[in-house]
Amino acid sequence: MTTSTRGIAPSGKATPAVLVLEDGRIFRGRSYGAVGETFGEAVFSTGMTGYQETLTDPSYHRQVVVMTAPHVGNTGVNDEDPESARIWVAGYVVRDPARMPSNWRSRRTLDDELVQQGVVGISGVDTRALTRHLRERGAMRVGIFSGDAVADDAALLARVKEAPQMVGANLSAEVATKETYVVPAIGTKKFTVAAVDLGIKGMTPHRMAERGIEVHVLPATATVEDVYAVDPDGVFFSNGPGDPATADGPVAVMRAVLERKTPLFGICFGNQILGRALGFGTYKLKYGHRGINQPVQDRTTGKVEVTAHNHGFAVDAPLDEVSQTPYGRAEVSHVCLNDQVVEGLQLLDQPAFSVQYHPEAAAGPHDAAYLFDRFVELMEGQRA
Repeated sequence: MTTSTRGIAPSGKATPAVLVLEDGRIFRGRSYGAVGETFGEAVFSTGMTGYQETLTDPSYHRQVVVMTAPHVGNTGVNDEDPESARIWVAGYVVRDPARMPSNWRSRRTLDDELVQQGVVGISGVDTRALTRHLRERGAMRVGIFSGDAVADDAALLARVKEAPQMVGANLSAEVATKETYVVPAIGTKKFTVAAVDLGIKGMTPHRMAERGIEVHVLPATATVEDVYAVDPDGVFFSNGPGDPATADGPVAVMRAVLERKTPLFGICFGNQILGRALGFGTYKLKYGHRGINQPVQDRTTGKVEVTAHNHGFAVDAPLDEVSQTPYGRAEVSHVCLNDQVVEGLQLLDQPAFSVQYHPEAAAGPHDAAYLFDRFVELMEGQRA
């Protein structure tokens, strides 16, 4: 439950706000954005820029994002950078919000945008201490309370513990498109791709369109018949929120695509779907990877990339051996150099691969943009 009033008390002073973690840790600050209450999974993002893209990324559905960068909102909000039509984060936690935005594209303040969309946040919090706590204890449920929602600490903690957990959450259909739409190729059309929307970011079909691909974006509930009705040269599975263990429908569709040996590419949630389709398990990371400064090695080239991430689950696949799957041999193609988490998979006997991070990387970095070219090469090879 949220309300869309600004975080200013009748006296003109900032409205007090309270952040309550499910393990009982409490942080007090000032309301930022809408006044009210909100619940979600507390996670932290290490990006120093790109907050607008973070807020509008559907993968953050039902998550309360803690920004590790201390100063947030200094470039305001524009109408060009959103990754979707709305803010998806359940709540927002910052240390020092900008008093005045300064950017030639800014149309309004971040505070105004949060109020307009009813997003409850908190500022004046020691986000360094909060991030260290989440690193040590792991991502957990959290509530932010301000205005009339504030009560005694015990009552607020009880409310937090009633909130749903992320494990077992099936969320992709809640954020995906309800109707198919088409993103036309830029310039000469070379290929047609069916993209299953599990929480797709707007920059993803744009990156494909730049390469002459006409992208048909399908709902998360799309069937195999829906996918092949567009006569695709390739099939794409997007990023998205929730627990991949619940995504039986998309897994079944992907297995059908693999059986037909259509060129296939998956990003983030799509990587976890490919892992499940190949017979691997998935698991929840302690605190996940979120931000735009994560080092990943492409094992096919040896190159190390600085990459953008937003995932709390990962694929459980052997790092140093080729696996036999129902669709041929598979191997881990990319790995995170911070913690050796699987960051990519590829099949060796047919044209299919995926990565756990975000090569579309709106706000940057752009080290991994070549993966869209790799997808084009698979479709060119299949056509030849």
